[in-house]
Amino acid sequence: MKHRRFGSTAVSVPVIGQGTWNLEQVRREDAIETLRRGLDVGMAHIDTAEMYGSGAVEEIVGQALLGRRGGVFLASKLLPSNASRAGTIAACQRSLRRLKTDWLDLYLLHWPGTFPLEDTLEAFDELHRRGLVRAFGVSNFDVGELKRAVAIAGEGRIACNQVLYHLEERAIEHEVMPWCELHRIAVVGYSPFGSGNFPAQSSERGRVLSDLARAHRATPRQVALRFLVRDENVFAIPMTSRPEHAVENAAAAGLRLTSEEVRRIDATFPRRARRRGVPVL
Repeated sequence: MKHRRFGSTAVSVPVIGQGTWNLEQVRREDAIETLRRGLDVGMAHIDTAEMYGSGAVEEIVGQALLGRRGGVFLASKLLPSNASRAGTIAACQRSLRRLKTDWLDLYLLHWPGTFPLEDTLEAFDELHRRGLVRAFGVSNFDVGELKRAVAIAGEGRIACNQVLYHLEERAIEHEVMPWCELHRIAVVGYSPFGSGNFPAQSSERGRVLSDLARAHRATPRQVALRFLVRDENVFAIPMTSRPEHAVENAAAAGLRLTSEEVRRIDATFPRRARRRGVPVL
């Protein structure tokens, strides 16, 4: 598994990790087996959130990590409705209990909310000082919101911005990705397969991915995933409920797309026009 430095932190993180959104809908034993198989093949970045299954997914992740916590980069996310200063501390402690761990490697505000961002970031800083989180960041923030977060927290303190990113939705490439790279903020792309909207192999776009996949003895999803993490500041966290798909996702990191292949994918899935805000599901 390929690793790269995670934003302004000194931590080296797998370029492809494991998302867990909707994992509560999977049979618990299957979910745990899949997460553990993902760890076996190097996807040691696991992302979850208190919102997922109202805490149920954090409990699943905690069970999967029993005896394996030490080598995992574990992230969770805070609901904006809990993001007051006291509420942030309490929510983090609840997540830690569900995850059966003493610390989070990364703690994120799930999306901008109504509580003052100053209060949330002060709470994040307190959690960091207490050793409960090792880094913190945000999710679904556009450049204007990122500028405000950095102004409050200080340069180098916002470790990550987690955003929607897949072949059909590349809007973050216009401004968010360049700005994050300039300020050493890692970009973590969620739903890299488009949440059920992956191009059908029978479509023109799907045939392009299939052609490239055959050339690499890979799958179209592996080609798509490798394209998305071509930038040195970008990571991806695909979710799957099947162990064999976890193995497939991890193997995508080893593909080597040529510059011509990258240009072909870029032309087939062009970026949408600039727009305000960031895309969300």
